Amino acid sequence: MSGYETLDMLIDGEWINERDSGEDVINPATGQALARLPHATTADLDRALAASARAFPGWAATSANDRAKILRAGVMLLRERQDSIARTLTLEQGKPLAESLGEVAYAIDCIEWYAEEGRRAYGRIVPSRNPGVRQFVTKEPVGPAIAFTPWNFPALTPARKIGGALAAGCTLVLKAAEETPGTAIAIARALVDAGVPPGVLNLVFGDPATVSAHLIASPLSRKLSFTGSTAVGRQLQHLALDHGMMRTTMELGGHGPVLVFDDVEVDATADLLAAAKFRNAGQVCISPTRFFVQQKAYDRFVERFVMRSKALVLGDGLDPATNMGPLANPRRIDAMERLVADAEARGGTVLTGGKRVGNQGWFYEPTVITGIGDDALVMTEEPFGPVVPIVPFTDFDEVITRANALPYGLAAYAFAQDRTTAAKLGSALAAGMVGVNTLAVSTPETPFGGVKESGHGSESGIEGLDAYLDTKFIAEG
Repeated sequence: MSGYETLDMLIDGEWINERDSGEDVINPATGQALARLPHATTADLDRALAASARAFPGWAATSANDRAKILRAGVMLLRERQDSIARTLTLEQGKPLAESLGEVAYAIDCIEWYAEEGRRAYGRIVPSRNPGVRQFVTKEPVGPAIAFTPWNFPALTPARKIGGALAAGCTLVLKAAEETPGTAIAIARALVDAGVPPGVLNLVFGDPATVSAHLIASPLSRKLSFTGSTAVGRQLQHLALDHGMMRTTMELGGHGPVLVFDDVEVDATADLLAAAKFRNAGQVCISPTRFFVQQKAYDRFVERFVMRSKALVLGDGLDPATNMGPLANPRRIDAMERLVADAEARGGTVLTGGKRVGNQGWFYEPTVITGIGDDALVMTEEPFGPVVPIVPFTDFDEVITRANALPYGLAAYAFAQDRTTAAKLGSALAAGMVGVNTLAVSTPETPFGGVKESGHGSESGIEGLDAYLDTKFIAEG
């Protein structure tokens, strides 16, 4: 299709397209194939691992300043190609073009920030207790890394892993999502064109279980970074443990509570949260997904939220009138239908939505549900779609207990004008990222990660760079 990226794998500096096995990449707005994606053979995976290991000593020895120059050159090319990359993203993932442009811009900023921060991977001098002994701490790249990224943010999640690994001096074998490969390919192409040496960045595709098991089992792999579901994260963590003490970063699922206290400006808060919830059709790991609204504000909040939900225009992401695109695949349609059916069976009321739209592509109506308990599936399982449960609460202690009841702890949000209440919320909510009177919990310079079953470690910020660095203490007598 015109305007869609050519689908290749990148192994040891070579772009590879022709393979016997592969799969069609589908446009979720139309259900039509965009292009054929090649799958890596076992030999391809071994070659990528070997290339990454071979390139590592040279890339690690390259000064942080020179690595930054190459990454910044890549950033310049990515900015020149931003419009075409965003079009590819919308074609394969479905989100409105304006959202795709924003995501690509953020991804580019992320790589640029890592390029600069890589020059500040400082060590330190530690005063010695013994005369004549010099003590110092250094930071060194951990080694060849492997990474796996999902389909919901096909520019940002690869950029976080590529930027962190390469800025730290690591080499990388990346398996991006097979449903949205073109965006990652476009990013890798720009970095190769900017001068990233052969083997430093490799990009492969294939059956996820087969590829991940093979890459993790390799003794050449020293670091694993994964973004995806908690269930898959557990499996990969077990594989990593079975094959040694591999460093891991796990950015897993969430089910973000949002607490709305009755002293807020209700209409403005409902407008803000509706826009956030339906971004990318709700397919966002840090999306607000469990809505707890204090009793006095509850009816007005629900009324306003439903109004905003009904006003959304569903359609092809390339249509300028669209402000919510399709779900990424038919599995998400099935998941939404299951959540809504469970809510209705428990006596819940669907105030708007609750149905698939049309028979072309994978569109699902923005859906608002009330009248359910905290045991409904939509309140206990991450919906990852445009289904919104809104339930009332009475007081602070009650809602904190309910919000913290799940095993997830990625992002949480709260809105309250009372300063005493607002000050307590940040520490009371059990999540790796907490937004109080704001939804802005993700920037290139701040740590992104969860607690509990939402994973461990962080991407972005100095913590994201440190995830690819070993700490070494040296004493010289």
